[in-house]
Amino acid sequence: MPSETEVPAGQIRPADSGGRDAFPHRHLLSIAHLKPWEIRFLLDEAEHWVGVNRGAAQKHDDRLAGLTQINAFFENSTRTLLSFEIAGKRLGADVVNMHAAQSSVKKGETLIDTAVTLNAMHADVIVIRHGSSGAVQLIADKVDCPVLNAGDGWHEHPTQALLDALTIRRRRGFIEGQIVTICGDVLHSRVARSNMLCLAALGAQVRVVAPPTLMPAAVECMGATPYTRFDEALAGSDVVMMLRLQNERMDGAFIPSPREYHALYGLTPERLAIAKPDALVMHPGPMNRGVEITSGVADDPDRSAITEQVEMGVAVRMACLDVLTRSARGVEGWT
Repeated sequence: MPSETEVPAGQIRPADSGGRDAFPHRHLLSIAHLKPWEIRFLLDEAEHWVGVNRGAAQKHDDRLAGLTQINAFFENSTRTLLSFEIAGKRLGADVVNMHAAQSSVKKGETLIDTAVTLNAMHADVIVIRHGSSGAVQLIADKVDCPVLNAGDGWHEHPTQALLDALTIRRRRGFIEGQIVTICGDVLHSRVARSNMLCLAALGAQVRVVAPPTLMPAAVECMGATPYTRFDEALAGSDVVMMLRLQNERMDGAFIPSPREYHALYGLTPERLAIAKPDALVMHPGPMNRGVEITSGVADDPDRSAITEQVEMGVAVRMACLDVLTRSARGVEGWT
């Protein structure tokens, strides 16, 4: 997979010319469909909003004023929903949250009918989280506005991968050549899939480690090297990204017990010492403290970037909302 500095022979990197060519996609549904320079373009756009969110007395921007943003979440969420809501409101959009428990989905309405209904309301951008892989693509095919994938089944969670990449780039200085170890329930994790694709595209050396029962097939096709022994995967790591056990997606016994899982795959201060001395610790949340990570590691002020990931999430989602709505707003170069 190409690094973030590589361009196919004979091609000029589109982002160099700016405008619509920098990000030609109508939707943001997956990382798999993005080129390295398109990923980097979104990260660069997000950098601006990090500064605004940190430094401005007034964090409000009116560039999405008059636009309607619908957050349609068919699965529970705290961080992702709140950050998309905050992102939209800081950009001046009228933000409406739709929860599946309060929608006609509970009355038997099909996903296509829901999509048609949302489209009839003339939303300007729709953010969707759904428990079924491919559901977001199905809705995107039925609506007239940009769609952002906030997580679909086991498939992908593109904005999470972008915010993780931004966190690594800001904390480590660069992504290319970084050894990133992703540990945990890789099989059920859309976060892991998007991160493997994103970080490998940007030139990182990605390792994934999990019990054999929680390791998906063909992770090499996503740019990662599989491991089953955590200590072996940790050696020389620059970044350690932990994943929670997604018990809600498990049908059967994938691990003997949480206690045994922690003994083999839990990140403790002693185990973290196997990685590089300045290795960064990350977790997409929510954390199961004492299972995949101890509090001593999660709360380490020097090594943990977990709260910074949450902060980067707002900036990345502001950037994505801004970029995807530029055509609708008639921004020069984006028609």
